[in-house]
Amino acid sequence: MTDRDAPVTEDELHAYVDGELAQDRRAAVEAWLAVHPDDAAHVAAWRAQGDAIRARYGAVATEPVPARLDLDKLARGERGWTRLAAAAAVLALVAGAAGGWFGRGFWEGAPSAKAVTAEAVDAHRLYVVEVRHPVEVPGSEETHLSQWLSRRVGYALKAPDLDTIGLKLVGGRLLPSFTGTAAAFFMYEGASGERFTIYCRRAQGSQSALRYRAAGTVGSFSWVADDVGFVVSGPADRARLQKVAEAAYGQFEGRAQTGALRGMLAGR
Repeated sequence: MTDRDAPVTEDELHAYVDGELAQDRRAAVEAWLAVHPDDAAHVAAWRAQGDAIRARYGAVATEPVPARLDLDKLARGERGWTRLAAAAAVLALVAGAAGGWFGRGFWEGAPSAKAVTAEAVDAHRLYVVEVRHPVEVPGSEETHLSQWLSRRVGYALKAPDLDTIGLKLVGGRLLPSFTGTAAAFFMYEGASGERFTIYCRRAQGSQSALRYRAAGTVGSFSWVADDVGFVVSGPADRARLQKVAEAAYGQFEGRAQTGALRGMLAGR
Protein backbone atom coordinates (compact mmCIF):
# COMPACT_ATOMS: atom_id res chain seq x y z
CA MET A 1 0.00 0.00 0.00
CA THR A 2 1.39 3.39 -0.95
CA ASP A 3 1.13 6.50 1.22
CA ARG A 4 -1.50 7.79 -1.18
CA ASP A 5 -3.67 4.72 -0.52
CA ALA A 6 -3.28 4.74 3.28
CA PRO A 7 -6.47 5.39 5.29
CA VAL A 8 -6.91 8.99 6.36
CA THR A 9 -6.66 9.60 10.12
CA GLU A 10 -8.49 12.17 12.21
CA ASP A 11 -5.17 13.91 12.89
CA GLU A 12 -4.71 14.31 9.14
CA LEU A 13 -8.20 15.78 8.79
CA HIS A 14 -7.37 18.37 11.45
CA ALA A 15 -4.04 19.12 9.75
CA TYR A 16 -5.87 19.51 6.44
CA VAL A 17 -8.28 22.05 7.95
CA ASP A 18 -5.38 23.92 9.59
CA GLY A 19 -3.34 24.01 6.37
CA GLU A 20 -0.56 21.94 7.95
CA LEU A 21 -1.00 18.68 6.06
CA ALA A 22 2.00 17.40 4.11
CA GLN A 23 1.60 18.24 0.42
CA ASP A 24 1.96 14.61 -0.66
CA ARG A 25 -1.12 13.64 1.40
CA ARG A 26 -3.48 16.42 0.28
CA ALA A 27 -4.74 14.57 -2.79
CA ALA A 28 -5.37 11.44 -0.73
CA VAL A 29 -7.33 13.36 1.89
CA GLU A 30 -9.42 15.17 -0.71
CA ALA A 31 -10.19 11.86 -2.44
CA TRP A 32 -11.16 10.38 0.92
CA LEU A 33 -13.53 13.25 1.70
CA ALA A 34 -15.21 12.89 -1.68
CA VAL A 35 -16.44 9.39 -0.73
CA HIS A 36 -16.81 9.79 3.07
CA PRO A 37 -19.59 12.36 3.60
CA ASP A 38 -19.50 12.17 7.42
CA ASP A 39 -15.81 13.10 7.49
CA ALA A 40 -16.47 15.82 4.91
CA ALA A 41 -19.20 17.21 7.19
CA HIS A 42 -16.78 17.21 10.14
CA VAL A 43 -14.20 19.09 8.09
CA ALA A 44 -16.80 21.65 7.02
CA ALA A 45 -17.95 22.09 10.62
CA TRP A 46 -14.39 22.57 11.90
CA ARG A 47 -13.76 25.18 9.22
CA ALA A 48 -16.98 26.99 10.05
CA GLN A 49 -16.12 26.99 13.75
CA GLY A 50 -12.66 28.39 13.00
CA ASP A 51 -14.18 31.08 10.78
CA ALA A 52 -16.64 32.03 13.50
CA ILE A 53 -13.93 32.30 16.15
CA ARG A 54 -11.69 34.38 13.88
CA ALA A 55 -14.57 36.67 12.90
CA ARG A 56 -15.54 37.31 16.50
CA TYR A 57 -12.15 37.40 18.25
CA GLY A 58 -9.52 37.77 15.52
CA ALA A 59 -9.00 41.46 16.21
CA VAL A 60 -7.86 40.68 19.77
CA ALA A 61 -4.69 39.04 18.47
CA THR A 62 -3.51 42.34 16.97
CA GLU A 63 -4.20 44.47 20.03
CA PRO A 64 -1.13 45.73 21.93
CA VAL A 65 -0.38 44.09 25.28
CA PRO A 66 -1.36 46.46 28.12
CA ALA A 67 1.63 47.94 29.96
CA ARG A 68 0.46 46.41 33.24
CA LEU A 69 0.84 42.93 31.71
CA ASP A 70 4.32 43.43 30.21
CA LEU A 71 6.16 40.19 31.01
CA ASP A 72 9.59 41.84 31.35
CA LYS A 73 8.31 44.25 33.98
CA LEU A 74 6.52 41.50 35.82
CA ALA A 75 9.60 39.29 35.80
CA ARG A 76 11.85 42.10 37.10
CA GLY A 77 9.50 42.55 40.00
CA GLU A 78 8.99 46.29 39.50
CA ARG A 79 5.89 46.02 41.62
CA GLY A 80 7.51 43.82 44.20
CA TRP A 81 6.31 40.58 42.66
CA THR A 82 8.44 37.48 42.60
CA ARG A 83 8.99 35.62 39.35
CA LEU A 84 6.65 32.94 40.58
CA ALA A 85 3.91 35.46 41.23
CA ALA A 86 4.37 36.96 37.76
CA ALA A 87 4.09 33.54 36.15
CA ALA A 88 0.99 32.82 38.21
CA ALA A 89 -0.58 36.09 37.08
CA VAL A 90 0.06 35.31 33.42
CA LEU A 91 -1.30 31.78 33.87
CA ALA A 92 -4.43 33.18 35.51
CA LEU A 93 -4.87 35.60 32.61
CA VAL A 94 -4.64 32.79 30.05
CA ALA A 95 -6.94 30.53 32.05
CA GLY A 96 -9.44 33.35 32.46
CA ALA A 97 -9.47 34.09 28.74
CA ALA A 98 -9.95 30.42 27.90
CA GLY A 99 -12.65 30.09 30.52
CA GLY A 100 -14.41 33.14 29.13
CA TRP A 101 -14.56 31.53 25.68
CA PHE A 102 -15.27 27.91 26.54
CA GLY A 103 -17.61 28.80 29.39
CA ARG A 104 -19.52 31.27 27.27
CA GLY A 105 -22.56 29.07 26.96
CA PHE A 106 -22.81 28.53 30.71
CA TRP A 107 -22.65 32.25 31.53
CA GLU A 108 -25.42 32.82 28.99
CA GLY A 109 -27.57 30.13 30.56
CA ALA A 110 -26.88 27.44 27.96
CA PRO A 111 -28.64 25.75 26.46
CA SER A 112 -31.00 28.74 26.42
CA ALA A 113 -32.65 30.75 23.71
CA LYS A 114 -30.25 33.59 24.49
CA ALA A 115 -27.19 31.43 23.80
CA VAL A 116 -28.73 30.03 20.61
CA THR A 117 -29.52 33.56 19.44
CA ALA A 118 -25.93 34.68 20.01
CA GLU A 119 -24.66 31.78 17.90
CA ALA A 120 -27.24 32.45 15.20
CA VAL A 121 -26.36 36.13 14.90
CA ASP A 122 -22.64 35.30 14.72
CA ALA A 123 -23.31 32.81 11.90
CA HIS A 124 -25.60 35.28 10.12
CA ARG A 125 -22.96 38.02 10.13
CA LEU A 126 -20.27 35.63 8.97
CA TYR A 127 -22.07 34.09 6.00
CA VAL A 128 -24.48 36.69 4.60
CA VAL A 129 -21.53 38.66 3.21
CA GLU A 130 -20.17 35.66 1.30
CA VAL A 131 -20.55 35.90 -2.47
CA ARG A 132 -19.13 32.64 -3.81
CA HIS A 133 -19.58 30.30 -0.82
CA PRO A 134 -22.50 31.44 1.34
CA VAL A 135 -23.79 27.86 1.73
CA GLU A 136 -22.56 24.25 1.52
CA VAL A 137 -25.64 22.81 -0.22
CA PRO A 138 -27.54 24.96 -2.75
CA GLY A 139 -31.27 25.54 -2.62
CA SER A 140 -31.69 23.48 -5.79
CA GLU A 141 -30.95 20.42 -3.62
CA GLU A 142 -33.50 21.34 -0.94
CA THR A 143 -34.67 17.75 -0.33
CA HIS A 144 -31.13 16.49 0.25
CA LEU A 145 -30.33 19.56 2.37
CA SER A 146 -33.33 19.06 4.66
CA GLN A 147 -32.72 15.33 5.06
CA TRP A 148 -29.03 15.82 5.79
CA LEU A 149 -29.56 18.57 8.39
CA SER A 150 -32.45 16.67 10.00
CA ARG A 151 -30.23 13.64 10.47
CA ARG A 152 -27.36 15.64 11.94
CA VAL A 153 -29.45 17.84 14.23
CA GLY A 154 -31.69 14.97 15.30
CA TYR A 155 -34.94 16.75 14.50
CA ALA A 156 -37.19 16.65 11.43
CA LEU A 157 -36.45 19.85 9.53
CA LYS A 158 -37.68 21.18 6.22
CA ALA A 159 -36.50 24.49 4.81
CA PRO A 160 -39.54 26.80 4.97
CA ASP A 161 -40.99 27.95 1.65
CA LEU A 162 -40.81 31.74 1.80
CA ASP A 163 -41.56 32.45 -1.86
CA THR A 164 -44.85 34.14 -0.94
CA ILE A 165 -42.98 36.85 0.97
CA GLY A 166 -40.38 37.33 -1.76
CA LEU A 167 -37.52 35.21 -0.42
CA LYS A 168 -35.77 32.44 -2.32
CA LEU A 169 -33.83 29.64 -0.62
CA VAL A 170 -30.10 30.13 -1.29
CA GLY A 171 -29.25 26.89 0.49
CA GLY A 172 -27.85 25.84 3.83
CA ARG A 173 -25.02 24.37 5.80
CA LEU A 174 -24.20 22.37 8.93
CA LEU A 175 -22.61 24.34 11.77
CA PRO A 176 -21.12 23.45 15.16
CA SER A 177 -22.58 25.09 18.25
CA PHE A 178 -20.76 26.16 21.39
CA THR A 179 -22.38 23.27 23.28
CA GLY A 180 -20.91 20.73 20.85
CA THR A 181 -24.23 19.88 19.19
CA ALA A 182 -24.89 20.23 15.47
CA ALA A 183 -26.83 23.23 14.18
CA ALA A 184 -28.74 23.69 10.93
CA PHE A 185 -28.45 26.94 8.97
CA PHE A 186 -30.71 28.02 6.08
CA MET A 187 -30.17 31.17 4.02
CA TYR A 188 -32.72 33.14 1.97
CA GLU A 189 -32.34 36.11 -0.37
CA GLY A 190 -34.78 38.78 -1.53
CA ALA A 191 -35.06 40.49 -4.91
CA SER A 192 -32.98 43.45 -3.73
CA GLY A 193 -30.23 41.21 -2.34
CA GLU A 194 -31.14 41.36 1.36
CA ARG A 195 -30.48 38.08 3.13
CA PHE A 196 -32.24 36.32 6.00
CA THR A 197 -31.08 33.21 7.83
CA ILE A 198 -32.69 30.54 9.97
CA TYR A 199 -30.57 28.77 12.60
CA CYS A 200 -31.75 25.86 14.73
CA ARG A 201 -30.28 23.33 17.14
CA ARG A 202 -31.21 21.28 20.17
CA ALA A 203 -31.77 23.56 23.19
CA GLN A 204 -33.60 22.30 26.24
CA GLY A 205 -36.16 24.70 27.56
CA SER A 206 -39.84 25.38 27.87
CA GLN A 207 -41.82 26.27 24.77
CA SER A 208 -41.71 30.00 24.11
CA ALA A 209 -43.30 32.66 21.93
CA LEU A 210 -41.31 34.73 19.48
CA ARG A 211 -38.82 37.10 21.09
CA TYR A 212 -37.17 39.98 19.27
CA ARG A 213 -33.59 41.12 19.84
CA ALA A 214 -31.49 43.67 17.97
CA ALA A 215 -27.69 43.78 17.82
CA GLY A 216 -26.56 46.74 15.75
CA THR A 217 -27.75 46.31 12.19
CA VAL A 218 -28.90 42.72 12.75
CA GLY A 219 -32.25 41.80 14.24
CA SER A 220 -33.53 38.37 15.25
CA PHE A 221 -36.67 36.58 16.35
CA SER A 222 -36.20 33.41 18.41
CA TRP A 223 -38.38 30.73 19.95
CA VAL A 224 -38.07 27.27 21.51
CA ALA A 225 -40.26 24.30 20.62
CA ASP A 226 -39.80 20.56 21.20
CA ASP A 227 -36.40 21.21 22.85
CA VAL A 228 -35.16 22.92 19.70
CA GLY A 229 -34.15 26.57 19.52
CA PHE A 230 -34.99 28.48 16.33
CA VAL A 231 -33.63 31.89 15.34
CA VAL A 232 -34.57 33.96 12.28
CA SER A 233 -32.02 36.74 11.64
CA GLY A 234 -31.88 39.56 9.13
CA PRO A 235 -31.66 43.33 8.72
CA ALA A 236 -32.95 45.10 11.85
CA ASP A 237 -36.25 46.10 10.20
CA ARG A 238 -38.56 44.64 12.83
CA ALA A 239 -41.75 44.70 10.76
CA ARG A 240 -40.14 42.94 7.80
CA LEU A 241 -38.28 40.45 9.98
CA GLN A 242 -41.46 39.67 11.90
CA LYS A 243 -43.19 38.60 8.69
CA VAL A 244 -40.29 36.28 7.87
CA ALA A 245 -40.28 34.84 11.40
CA GLU A 246 -44.03 34.28 11.40
CA ALA A 247 -43.87 32.47 8.06
CA ALA A 248 -41.03 30.24 9.26
CA TYR A 249 -42.69 29.62 12.63
CA GLY A 250 -45.94 28.57 11.04
CA GLN A 251 -44.23 26.04 8.78
CA PHE A 252 -41.89 24.63 11.42
CA GLU A 253 -44.75 24.21 13.86
CA GLY A 254 -47.05 22.79 11.23
CA ARG A 255 -49.70 25.44 11.74
CA ALA A 256 -50.40 28.97 10.50
CA GLN A 257 -51.38 30.83 13.65
CA THR A 258 -50.12 34.23 12.62
CA GLY A 259 -53.04 35.92 14.36
CA ALA A 260 -52.14 34.29 17.68
CA LEU A 261 -48.48 35.07 17.10
CA ARG A 262 -49.21 38.77 16.57
CA GLY A 263 -51.14 38.73 19.84
CA MET A 264 -48.18 37.23 21.70
CA LEU A 265 -45.81 39.72 20.09
CA ALA A 266 -48.05 42.67 20.91
CA GLY A 267 -48.12 41.62 24.54
CA ARG A 268 -44.33 41.57 24.92
